[in-house]
Amino acid sequence: MTALRIATRGSLQARTQAEHVAASLRTAHPGLEVELVFVDTMGDRRQDVPLHTIGGQGVFVKEVQSAVLDGRADLAVHSAKDLPSTPADGLRIAAFGERRDPRDVLVGRSLDELDRGATVATGSVRRRAQLSRIRPDLNFVELRGNIPTRLEKIPTSGAIVMAAAALEILGWTDRIAQYLSVDTMIPAVGQGCVAVECRVGDDRTNGLLAAIDHSVSRDSVERERAFLAELGSGCSLPVGAFDDGESMRVYLASDDGGHHHVDAMTTSNGDQGELIGRARELARRARVAVGG
Repeated sequence: MTALRIATRGSLQARTQAEHVAASLRTAHPGLEVELVFVDTMGDRRQDVPLHTIGGQGVFVKEVQSAVLDGRADLAVHSAKDLPSTPADGLRIAAFGERRDPRDVLVGRSLDELDRGATVATGSVRRRAQLSRIRPDLNFVELRGNIPTRLEKIPTSGAIVMAAAALEILGWTDRIAQYLSVDTMIPAVGQGCVAVECRVGDDRTNGLLAAIDHSVSRDSVERERAFLAELGSGCSLPVGAFDDGESMRVYLASDDGGHHHVDAMTTSNGDQGELIGRARELARRARVAVGG
């Protein structure tokens, strides 16, 4: 049997995620050979400008997807929050890994420790919008780079905002100053989850990936992605959604931060099709609420 080739970005976090997927596949299919194919993406190359100015969602995945589509790799591993809500032509999400901690965290100082006017660095318009509601006095600056680089950019007497899962997978949770509750800081769609794509019609790879698909995480993230898809937006708007299997809480703000909308729905009852329809209705209400 030929080796299964996994396309991934070369950053420490992405490589570690891909290695976890490879290990899960080897456990599920003893004797399976798995190798990594490293791909450079626009998001990795253009670290001199904010994410939302170079395309937001998709800037970390398009080249990785291309490696699968052109046959250099059999599957692609992504952070689910980086995937656009519309599937790429010729690809399908064959597996979702079990979700890690979905929360955002502060590294440096906690909110209570930040003085009035302190600096917080983040490249996310979602994080900036929600934190500014809690602490309108804070000064926000842009933050780009891989995780080790970002950890070197903590402002003096300030903080940076990151995903807990990114630090968790690297074993660096000791750097966290504060976990931000999902009730006050609604995460990005898919945050904490890994998504694995393969080619449509590649029955062999799809069958191998079925063994590592975490159905509970899949259902939750698919409902979040339905909310985002209905908005037709990625990182360009401050948007978040998190489904814990019991309820889904969503957030949307206007471009200027003048309007903030929070809504929720129960997800513990009903079939998936019905729940996805209700998630889309949440998005339509949110768009109206912020004047979109």
